This record gives sequence, C-alpha cells and structure tokens, in this order.
Amino acid sequence: MNFGRGGQGAKREALAKTFARGYMRGMENAANLDPIRFMKMHGAGNDFVIIDSRGRDAVVTEALARGLGDRNRGVGFDQLAEIRDSDTADFALDFWNSDGSRAGACGNATRCVCDFVMKESGRDRLHLTTTRGDLFAVRQPGGRVSVNMGHPQRDWRDVPVAHELDLMHLPLQGDPVALGMGNPHCVFFVEDAEAVDLRAVGPDWEHNPLFPQRTNVEFATVTGPDRLRMRVWERGAGVTLACGSGTCATAVAAHLRGLTGRRVVVDVDGGVLEVDWRDDGVWLTGPVVHVFDGVLTPAFLAAL
Repeated sequence: MNFGRGGQGAKREALAKTFARGYMRGMENAANLDPIRFMKMHGAGNDFVIIDSRGRDAVVTEALARGLGDRNRGVGFDQLAEIRDSDTADFALDFWNSDGSRAGACGNATRCVCDFVMKESGRDRLHLTTTRGDLFAVRQPGGRVSVNMGHPQRDWRDVPVAHELDLMHLPLQGDPVALGMGNPHCVFFVEDAEAVDLRAVGPDWEHNPLFPQRTNVEFATVTGPDRLRMRVWERGAGVTLACGSGTCATAVAAHLRGLTGRRVVVDVDGGVLEVDWRDDGVWLTGPVVHVFDGVLTPAFLAAL
C-alpha cells in the first residue's frame, strides 16, 4: 500500500496549501478592515443589533446582516437597525432581518434606538425617518418609549397582496385579516394563541402566494376587555418573542373586527406592549433594555 505523497496524500496536501493561502488572504484582508461597533438591545424580548453609522457611509450589507444574524457564528438578532444621518429629521433608520433581507419597519427596534439617542442628546422627543416615512417618538415614565408607527395601510396595493380582495376577511383558512404597518401582516384570531405551533405553520403562511413580498403572521386571542394575547412568526426571522409592527397590526385588526377598542394591551411572549390607535397614527409603547456594547473584529468582517 502506498502511504507516500501520491494519491490521497497529494490531494490532502494540495487542500492544505489552498486553505493556507485562503487563510493568509483573509488575514491580509482583515488587516485592512476597520472594526465596527454595535449595541445589543431588546424590547420585550424582541432583540436587535444596532449599528450607528452617523457621520460615515452606511456599512450594513446583506452579507453582514446575515452573518451577524447567525446566533452561533455571529451575534444573533431578530432585526438589525442601522442609524444614519438625515437632512430632514434627527436621524434615519434602515432595518434588516436575520436572513439578510430588508425590513420596512420595526417598532421595537425604533423604540430602542430612540431610547439610545434620547439619552445621548438629553431630549424626550425625536423625529426620525424610515422607508415607512417620518416617525415621532416620546419618552414615557418608567423607562418606556413610545413611537408613532404611522397609519395602517389598508389598501391591497399597499400591504401588498397579490390582487384586490376583502382585506378584512381573506379567502384563507382561519379567516385572517391583512394590513400593512410598513411590513405586510396576516392576523389570525384564534381560541388559544398559546396552542399554535408557530414553527410548523409560520413558514407556509409567510410564503403564501397571496403575499408577493411574504408576510409576518400573527395569532391573537382576546383575553379581556381591550387585552390580547399575541404570538408571531416574522418574515425573514421566524419565531420572535415580540414584534412591534405586528403588535400594532394585531391591535388595529382587532378593533376593525369589533373585538377591542382603539387602546389595547398586548401580551407577547417576551412581555407586555401597549397600542393606542389615534387620529395621527398608531402609537406603540413598551420597555427598552440596552444589553451590551461590542466590536465586530476585522477577522469576522473579512470572513463574510
């Protein structure tokens, strides 16, 4: 038998050399990359990585969002928020899901970022802009933050859905409601939200052909006067402990169905959120926690 440098031995040696060259190139690339600082925050268990890119070009890419969103090889998050400069507001926000796709809105991440900027600036009110449009945030007692998420989108083209139909009663099993809050939402009212196997049913609803941009999926139960229990499957993220835009969408849908008033307390897997649908938009209020700060190393960035 030949244990020399021929055959499999030569192949292993070639692979080792290829790996070594790739490793050295990665180290060379890493040396040329600046580290990126980030914050980890959460609102009712809905967790985020936040990168402050004010004063420089945006740094987040699909690859960076996907790599950071990996809870084993990266940091892990439900959404990533990047703070950018704005000529018309205090700042701008971009949102990314953990699968690298873009998100149109993220209520709890917005509240977290506003808490950070409020503490930094000493202000209790902020004006920000997102792809959703201009939003406004206010400091509340007890460390909570409220953000006006804008008016619900109730035209089929704005949600969007694939064609014109009754958004209050979709022709789908379970009779859900569709509406937009910067993201598309499909809201089911069920007898027991706790009993829903989100991981089993969420992916199919997210990718239902009726939603050309996919959809967030909420399951809610009325538990008392103006109180809901809600659980959520988020497009691009999966099961999350809370969803700000989903909480707003569920509260609006509940009121439109005649199940609640316009002010609703919503119990989510990660805590309690409050929604107040006013004339100027849908206000979302809840807790904010700054967990830790960190730095993405050049080696991590070079491997993306």
